[in-house]
Amino acid sequence: MKKTILSVAVIFALGFTSCKNETKQDTETSTTEVSNDMAMADISFGVRGNCGMCKSTIEKAANGVEGVSNAIWDVDKKKMEVSFDDTKTDAMAIHNAIAASGYDTEKVAGDLEAYEGLPGCCKYDHDMGMNQSVD
Repeated sequence: MKKTILSVAVIFALGFTSCKNETKQDTETSTTEVSNDMAMADISFGVRGNCGMCKSTIEKAANGVEGVSNAIWDVDKKKMEVSFDDTKTDAMAIHNAIAASGYDTEKVAGDLEAYEGLPGCCKYDHDMGMNQSVD
């Protein structure tokens, strides 16, 4: 009888310890997921440009920045929407990447040499409004 009680106690103790470790692992995973979500940032800003080719070049430049998960430029509104991991990059790095491809952003003027290399349809008016609302 003592062996049976001892065996049940040992099995119970192992089971309880095993459940406790599983709970701790689940908690750690959840914390990591929350931390990753908190690192994401969303920004929007104006970028000058004209057409679908501009859209492709501007989005490629922004998406080429490490940490950027999504970048979409609205041709009509001249507005850029970017989601990025702010532990890997920042807004100015995204502005600089777009400017290096030849396009003006709200904070950084486009590289003139890159601008001169753009196709004719992509040569925008440097006084054009950015981040416009379209009714």
